[in-house]
Order: sequence, then structure tokens, then C-alpha cells
Amino acid sequence: MSENLYLDTRGACTEHVPFTRAVIDGLAQGGGLYVPEHLPELTLDDLDALAKLPYAQRAASIYRLFDVDLPDSVVDTCMEGAYGKNFDDERICPITSLDERTHVLELWHGPTSAFKDMALQCLPRFFSASAAALRERGELDHRFLILVATSGDTGKAALEGFKDAEGTSIAVMYPHGGVSDIQYKQMATQAGENVQVWAVRGNFDDCQTGAKNVFGDASFAESLMREHGVALSSANSINWGRLLPQVVYYVSSYAQLVADGKVDRGAKIDVCVPTGNFGNILAAYYAKRMGVPIETLMCASNTNRVLTDFISTGTYDISNREFVLTPSPSMDILVSSNLERQLFELTDRNAEAISQWMTDLREKRCFRVDRDTFARMRELFCADSVDDQECLETIKRVFEKHNYVLDPHTAVAYRAAERLRGDNPVLIASTAHWAKFGDNVYRALHDIAPGDPLPTDVEALSGCQLNELIAKETGDTRIPAGLAQLDNLPIRFTEIIDNGTADIESAVVAFLGNAE
Repeated sequence: MSENLYLDTRGACTEHVPFTRAVIDGLAQGGGLYVPEHLPELTLDDLDALAKLPYAQRAASIYRLFDVDLPDSVVDTCMEGAYGKNFDDERICPITSLDERTHVLELWHGPTSAFKDMALQCLPRFFSASAAALRERGELDHRFLILVATSGDTGKAALEGFKDAEGTSIAVMYPHGGVSDIQYKQMATQAGENVQVWAVRGNFDDCQTGAKNVFGDASFAESLMREHGVALSSANSINWGRLLPQVVYYVSSYAQLVADGKVDRGAKIDVCVPTGNFGNILAAYYAKRMGVPIETLMCASNTNRVLTDFISTGTYDISNREFVLTPSPSMDILVSSNLERQLFELTDRNAEAISQWMTDLREKRCFRVDRDTFARMRELFCADSVDDQECLETIKRVFEKHNYVLDPHTAVAYRAAERLRGDNPVLIASTAHWAKFGDNVYRALHDIAPGDPLPTDVEALSGCQLNELIAKETGDTRIPAGLAQLDNLPIRFTEIIDNGTADIESAVVAFLGNAE
């Protein structure tokens, strides 16, 4: 069993923990994030062998390389359940090539039509398996509440993954007025007896900060355990169990490109990722570290360009930075949690430096990395930001040129890649089906400026009806069933709460009380 234990980025944990404990805890003691002691290495022969396997077996093979402390049979069963008929394409994340050097990795074929399904059809299964293993070892005798902050897509994917899971409840917070109509309905209509959804006054950073504060409140954790027999855990990308499935799809994608004859064996590619919380692009970094021939990691930002500025300057500064709502809401983030893991790796795992920078960010809303760390970052990453008008123009231009409809997040990545790319083929991470953001896709196709009202007759349409209209206009009729049927589902969750720690904790206690 496992020798690959997990340490935390801030050096607060006295002992390293196995995969099962890292998944169950989510966030490490002291607020740090878990990373594995060792990363496995892949050869080109290994990648060739993976390409011959169906996706679920590719994923299981990579998990075994990480020496997870679960039996192989359990890993296989989890992966077969995660990546099967719940996806609308048997390839799970097919690659569409727009030309010989531009390849779009479609990560949105799962049940909620967003890339989060790639991880959140997987994590709940491994969470349950990990809990069972810890109970069997006598290390666990309580239930769990998964508390999730979402900018739109994670919430629905987590709800769908954890609904009616035994011994686990899930509560999701999203920014009130900060998600699309489709995203709102996906969450507000969620089925399941163990689920709760709250709109939170404020933006996504308020939701995420509130969740982190609740996780860090030791007295609240004690009262939950004492009064309800419940411990908190996370399904956000701070949980290593969310991140590892994302590493899998970058490894798999390179293997597939070579197998399909689109990339020469061993030739380098660049990867461009629309980036908010930094988990997706971090997964590509780990794939590169493992031996996948990725050269440059392109970080694409929208108008909330804190990451572009950081990669360009080495200073992460949100002290006077305005939070802007854009057509790509899942990237409307100023505090990128997984950047902490990336900096931990770039500093040769210097927990003291990470702890100080995270303290500076919390207290001063700003930190600056040292010269060596900045130089290492610049060797690996480049970055660009795309404003709202450019985003919409890109959607229309790509449709007219390639007869392919991008969602706004993918459009940001596509435009950034156009400006940043060199001679290598580029793999663009496509993170959502366009029908999740029909209002802005319609604006793009009809030359309506960002934020301008839609025509009166179009404005009167529901999100589902608008998607039907766009499908007729573009000929892209592949609207996923889970999106097309939302208008027929009852709204279950309408509660709005404040974003303070005490407000969230009160809502959690009320939910648990009603569930008992």
C-alpha cells in the first residue's frame, strides 16, 4: 500500500498523511494545501500504452502510479463509475482540431456540461471509498458536510456528484447575481435529500473567503462534531482529490494527440487554460512535471487579470483591484487558491516562504515573490488577458471561420493563445458547453456589446429557450439534456445569506438541524 504520503504547503502538519486522509480532510491543518511527497514519472512508452486504454482505465493507471492507499479493485470501480454512461461521449474528453496546430480539449461532456465534472464525478467516489477505508481502520466514526464555494460550475458539479451519498451532506454557496441563468437553475433545481444551496451577498471571493474562514474556525468544528457528529470537508480544488483527476486529462490528451497522428511522438505542445482559481493550469503543470512533453503553460485571464499581472511582474496585488463581472463568470476571481501549490513547487517546497506570502495576502492584500521564484515562473508560464469585447468578437470569428461555437471562457483562452503562441501546437482547454452562457453567446453572434440589453423578444426568453434559438441559428443542436430540460424543473432553493463567517455558520447549523 501507499508510501506516497502528503505534506502541506505551509508546514503546519506534524505528520504526512496518506491519500485517503488528504481527500477526507480537504484542507490541511493550519490552512495549507496537500501535495504528494513524490510525483511519478512517465516515459513516452507509458504514454503510448495509456492511449490504447479506455479513459476510465487511463485514469485508474495514473492513480496507481501515485500509490493511493486503496486497493486496485476499488480504484477500478471508482473510475468505471466516474467515467461511463454519465458522459455523452465515450471518449469522455474528446479533442476537436480546428486546424493542424490548434486543438480544443472538450472537457464538458459530463452531466453538468462543465469541466468540473471531470473531477467531481471522480472525487465523490474516492471520498466515499476513503471514508470507508478510514472507518475500517478505526480512524473515523462521523458523518461529513461538504461545504463548497462556487463561481458557477463547481457548485452544480459537486451537488450532482455528492447527491444522496451515504454519510455525507453537501452545501453550496454562489455569489448572488454573479452566475448565469442556466447556472442558477442548475443549482436551484438540484435533486437529492442531502443537498442545500445558498446565494451569498457579495462576489465569489467573498464566498471563498467565507468558506475558508469557516474551515479555519476550530470552535465551530468542535461544536459541529459534538452536536451533530459532523466534520467539514471540501470539494473545491483546494482538495487534492479534485486536482488529481485534472492531471489525468492532460496526460491522456497528449497520449491521444500522438495516437491520432496529430502530434509527433515526443514533440512538445503548449497548453492554454482559461484561469481563475489556478487548479486547471496547475494540473497541466503537474502533467509536465511527470514527463508529458508540455513546453509552455499559457495562463488566460479575463478583465480580472490579477494572474496575468502576477506572472508578468511577480507581485500579487489585490489591495486596490476592482472585482469585475464579465461574460466568463467562472474566471471572475481575484484570490486564486491553487496558486499556493504552484508557488510551493517553484520554491522547492519552501513552506516558510509560502506561509509568509499567504499571511501577507490575507493581511496586506498583496505579496511579492523573490527573484529566483519569479525567474522559475517565467520559464514555465506566459500570460495574457482578454477583455469582454474581445471575448465576444472571438466567439463570432471562430464560428464564422470554423463553424464551431466557443463558450466565453474558452474564447478567452483561444484569443490569448493566438497572441502568446509560438511554433508548437496548442491544446486549448475548453471548460464549458456554450449553452451554459447563451446570453453572451447570442450577444457575440449578433454584435451586441457586452452588458448591453438583448432585444426585447430575446430578453423575454428563458435560458433554455434562448439556447434553442442559438442552436437553430448556428446549426449546433447538441444542447445537453441536462441543460435543455431545466425550465421543466421546480426551483427548490431560494435562500440568500450574508457572507460573514457567523452568517455562513448559522446557515450550516440550520441546514444540519433540518436534515436530522
